[in-house]
Amino acid sequence: MTRRAAVIGHPVAHSRSPLIHGYWLKSHGIDGSYGLLDVAPGDIDRFLGDFAASGLVGANVTVPHKEAAFRAARELDPVAVALGAVNTLWLEDGRLCGANTDVHGFLANLDAAQPDWTRALGEAVVLGAGGAARGIIHGLLSRGLDRVVVANRTFARAEAMGAHFGPRVLPVEWRDMPARLAGCRLLVNTTSLGMKGQPPLDIDLSPLSPAALVTDIVYVPLVTPLLATARAQGLATVDGLGMLLHQAVPGFERWFGVRPQVTSELRELVLADLAAKGQLA
Repeated sequence: MTRRAAVIGHPVAHSRSPLIHGYWLKSHGIDGSYGLLDVAPGDIDRFLGDFAASGLVGANVTVPHKEAAFRAARELDPVAVALGAVNTLWLEDGRLCGANTDVHGFLANLDAAQPDWTRALGEAVVLGAGGAARGIIHGLLSRGLDRVVVANRTFARAEAMGAHFGPRVLPVEWRDMPARLAGCRLLVNTTSLGMKGQPPLDIDLSPLSPAALVTDIVYVPLVTPLLATARAQGLATVDGLGMLLHQAVPGFERWFGVRPQVTSELRELVLADLAAKGQLA
């Protein structure tokens, strides 16, 4: 019997999850399928409330439905509980279960691209204070960082991160962020600035240590203005595509019983798709 999974969002046609999971299904010779489900916000609670009727063994969940998936799941993994958001669903004894694999994706991407990135890493600076930033802050704290500085244009949102995570998270005004760069070894952009169609992220990276690592969760374009500036300065960089690939691994394993690998061949397949759609630059 064909096992069916999908990604649920609104809109969802742009998602590359079918490309990723389709590659793994073919590679492992699995009788399965992975599709797209565009579910409007007004219909999502009803859909998730009767998820078993969908015929799916599980699903990925993307914006704007991650919080709705969190509410609908009867069993949650610890990361989903900590973040209040679910991006991976599956059925277990008829009960809808949820997990958040975004944190895994972020950390695994850094581990694969820069295996020693945690060495002598005392402080990181995170730009942005939305849902993506929350997950990344959680992941960084789980790796034992002494402090995570959060800078956001709306300071109240950065303050909310500090209140949520406690004293190891320091909220700062956006204008004060450059002064914090000298002491950090990791700079993470979680904002939409620099994304295709958005204004660039215009900051001076010269205060950063030559040993600092700069990463951006944006992958369209693959090399954002922030990463281009960092590379020109001789800094190590990690693009956001690996986060997309690695976050997909746990869900595939749950639904299809095989833990897939993020390979260079898969990365090249997604890069070719980006290029075909004019989204590499």
